[in-house]
Amino acid sequence: MERLVVLITGCSSGIGLSLAVRLAADPRGAYKVYATMRNVAKKERLMECVKGSRKDTMDVLQMDVTDQQSILEARDMIKEKRVDILVCNAGVGLIGPLEVQSLEVMRQILEVNVLGTIRTIQAFLPGMKARRSGRVLVTGSVGGLQGLPFNEVYCASKFAVEGVCESLAILLQHFNIHVSLIECGPVNTNFLANLRRPEPDEETLTRVDPRTRALYDTYLQHCDEMFQDAAQEAEDIAEVFLEAIRSQSPALRYYTNSALLPLTTLKLAARDGSQYVKSMSQFVFSSHKAQEP
Repeated sequence: MERLVVLITGCSSGIGLSLAVRLAADPRGAYKVYATMRNVAKKERLMECVKGSRKDTMDVLQMDVTDQQSILEARDMIKEKRVDILVCNAGVGLIGPLEVQSLEVMRQILEVNVLGTIRTIQAFLPGMKARRSGRVLVTGSVGGLQGLPFNEVYCASKFAVEGVCESLAILLQHFNIHVSLIECGPVNTNFLANLRRPEPDEETLTRVDPRTRALYDTYLQHCDEMFQDAAQEAEDIAEVFLEAIRSQSPALRYYTNSALLPLTTLKLAARDGSQYVKSMSQFVFSSHKAQEP
């Protein structure tokens, strides 16, 4: 049986690591996994997790999705000279009042989340088209389906990814290539720890009005509660990826957390959006009443 070749971005931790381990440990040996990461010095945890698995089921490659040459070099190192399943998982987060976000930081977010995803797909799409076969799976977010306060730039990047994937899905069905978005809510990974955000006591926030600072503080408390109450484990998200990979007729979207669907449904149902905005505001800010300045 010829193994399916899978390339995954962002495998140093979290969802990418969990998915790479699950596929590499497949008891049938059905997959050859190329686990990529920007900094291969961080591969130790991944290698520890696959200890005991077949040694020929996974290779680790250096790949920076913000560097076109890095992507092409990784592609050229694939022994099979093809990728059957491409998983675009690399991503970064950014929260905080929009007024304090620098242009440089905002560009970095867009470079990774939007252009990084596009660059990666560009590199492997011609081969899939030529073979008339392939799967493209992208780590989406509830922040790509609905706006979240203090996440304006992150949501913009994820909304853009949704548009890219929807557009490609229409075209690529004519090449027998399936595109799927795995829509995640809060996940217990290093994503939150690595999230770029100003803390409430940072000097940068002194440029922001007191009311916004109070709401931001409330939002941070809300985030902490959400991660305590609703966050999923990376292994659970990997299971949803596996569902999409194994499906003979994969869907465009897979939702990992049903607890977040009501607000998404409300947004789609609201004609002018005003009811959704009110409901989202109550959902985020009602649990901790921000003090008036």
